[in-house]
Amino acid sequence: MTIPAERLRQIANRFAELEARMASGQLEGEEFVAASRDYAELEPVAKVAAEVSAMREEIAGLEDMLADPEMRGMAEEELAAIRKALPEAERRLALAMLPRDAADARPAMLEIRAGTGGDEAALFAGDLYRMYEKYAAEQGWRVEPVSVAAADVGGYKEIVANVTGTGVFARLKFESGVHRVQRVPVTESGGRIHTSAATVAVLPEPTEVDVSIDENDLRIDIYRSSGAGGQHVNTTDSAVRITHVPTGIVVAMQDERSQHKNRDKAMKVLRARLYERRREEAHGAEAEARRAMVGSGDRSERIRTYNFPQGRVTDHRIGLTLHKLPEIVAGPGLGELVDALIAEDEAKRLAAMAD
Repeated sequence: MTIPAERLRQIANRFAELEARMASGQLEGEEFVAASRDYAELEPVAKVAAEVSAMREEIAGLEDMLADPEMRGMAEEELAAIRKALPEAERRLALAMLPRDAADARPAMLEIRAGTGGDEAALFAGDLYRMYEKYAAEQGWRVEPVSVAAADVGGYKEIVANVTGTGVFARLKFESGVHRVQRVPVTESGGRIHTSAATVAVLPEPTEVDVSIDENDLRIDIYRSSGAGGQHVNTTDSAVRITHVPTGIVVAMQDERSQHKNRDKAMKVLRARLYERRREEAHGAEAEARRAMVGSGDRSERIRTYNFPQGRVTDHRIGLTLHKLPEIVAGPGLGELVDALIAEDEAKRLAAMAD
């Protein structure tokens, strides 16, 4: 994709203007914060734009040298090299210029729930959680469980965790949806393959500034926690269920023995769900376009199948099958799927920008 020379000049002029303002020492408070944010966002674009401009200027200079018989040979050689490198630099510039999701740099709330398949679905939910946990460790992220509902057979009926680190939501956002597993359960004596499912939701985590919640919109119920299998039953009314009346969103929390801690955790989850709902409403057309690219991330949509007998994982949104199931489930191999989904999203958005 070729970016017009005038657009490159605009980028260079805007960046120079920001640099001068930052160096002036005259900015304070909110003005300085705003200028710093604009500078940080424009710097990678300006860097690649300068590279593209320099390459184009060099091509023009070398083309002039072709008229000189003594310089022609060297000029042709250098021209071939730069002309070969220029398209990739222009592609990097186009990618840098793509509008960014404001939530990409956010930490995320990861929610995994066992779906159809009974005990096997709960075990699969546990497998998915461990997969994300190991992948997060590889990325240098931190995973902290917020709410855990363990299943009697192992795995989870539901688990909610907070994932913090650099670029968490940007890399995990396409994981939302229904994940399906095909394998022979350990409890199956006949060796028959069963199909089970678990749902994954990845929500960008907002701040209190992003989502202001009116206490009058909340209905808060306090009740007695129930322990796992009748054990560790809390004898105090510490479990909290919060209903956001305008939207009908309900969050229940009973992991902590403190009512106050359960309320804080429930509010954190509620804020994330409200933020995601508002993002979807604000980006109606954009969300529709994204659904056409890599799926909506809607929890009712099957996005991926893990077939254990054949050792393969298929992402149905981009038609990618990898015969690397053990590596993917172990965490390290997940990066290849994540990279493919991001690349597909970028390619579609680049194509839309060129239209």
